[in-house]
Amino acid sequence: MSEEPDLEALRREVREWIPKNVPANWRERQAGDNIEGFLECQREWLAKLVEAGYATPHWEHEWPGGGRSLPEQVVIFEEMARGDAPRMSLFFVSLYHAAMTLQECGSQAQKEKYLPGILRGDVWVQGFSEPGAGSDLASLKTRAVLDGDHYVVNGQKIWSTLGHFADHCLLLVRTDPDAKKQAGITFLLMDMKTPGIDVRPIKQITGDEEFAEMFLDNVRIPVANRVGEENKGWGVAQVTLSSERGLTLVELVERLYGSLWRLLEAATKGGFAAEALDVEDRRRIVDITARVEALRAMVGEAMVRKAAGNEQLGDASILKLAYARILRDFCELGMKLEGIGSQRFENFVLGAGYETSNWMFDFMNSYQWNIAGGSNEIQRNIVSERMLELPRG
Repeated sequence: MSEEPDLEALRREVREWIPKNVPANWRERQAGDNIEGFLECQREWLAKLVEAGYATPHWEHEWPGGGRSLPEQVVIFEEMARGDAPRMSLFFVSLYHAAMTLQECGSQAQKEKYLPGILRGDVWVQGFSEPGAGSDLASLKTRAVLDGDHYVVNGQKIWSTLGHFADHCLLLVRTDPDAKKQAGITFLLMDMKTPGIDVRPIKQITGDEEFAEMFLDNVRIPVANRVGEENKGWGVAQVTLSSERGLTLVELVERLYGSLWRLLEAATKGGFAAEALDVEDRRRIVDITARVEALRAMVGEAMVRKAAGNEQLGDASILKLAYARILRDFCELGMKLEGIGSQRFENFVLGAGYETSNWMFDFMNSYQWNIAGGSNEIQRNIVSERMLELPRG
């Protein structure tokens, strides 16, 4: 029987390591439209995490820090959030979606070619969603036609997170237009320097450009870059989409919990001493605090069930829905408490999370969680149909 990991020892180790290694002044370096500062800081942070073995605890044993259990991974995510370390925004798809897809579904040649590059800082992006095929991903229309030892790809992808910085792309294409939706999809690995790729950043309501759209015009991708069999890419995509196993919410909820004090800070900036807050404002602060603490407990319980192999159907959907609603209410309350000062819109922090205390930026940014991680409508359908077994319609 394998020895149980000492989680408290790991927690102390990570907690002591963080303040010695977090990039200095990272919030200032990633503030506003300082894209170069964001990229530099993210690469510096990745290198330190890789060296310490904290970037890849979910990878296989032969990789730095790999082979850790899910509870150990949870500890690392929790401590990174509590220590106010930068989020791995630039490399999240690389470290989780790309790496786990390759490790579980890729060929040996693909693993040897791409995994070392991820540790060196290669950026990956997902080319999944399309106009008209977001929540209903299986309706995608980007077409790939076999031509000798290459696929020729034409189509459009959208909402590709940080795609304008990417080196490689996890690409879903339709190779059999006559098959049922899921049956005719193939999974490819695309070099973003290939001729025919036009990447255009999408400016959001916040002024940020976190997402991009990609136009593919006769892009030639080697057959050797196919993951799995032709027309069997839907199953590979499910591995990609489940690869981080809820750890994103572990981190985000922990960051939200650690940011509750910002509400009182906002009230102070709005001209209120804590004792001067009216009854309704006090009630709303208590309410949001209780909801965040409840969500934190729910996430913890879900991770315990997951580690024990007893994950419940709909766990992820419930947590995502709760986080999306609570985050928006948290940011809206911060705006109200700070008053007119919350209308400022400068020095937002790229990749810091969704609770930076620039309340207007955070509030508008929170709306992306209506879609991120699967749209709220789809998650409600999962809960109602699969958990509660309610009839459709």
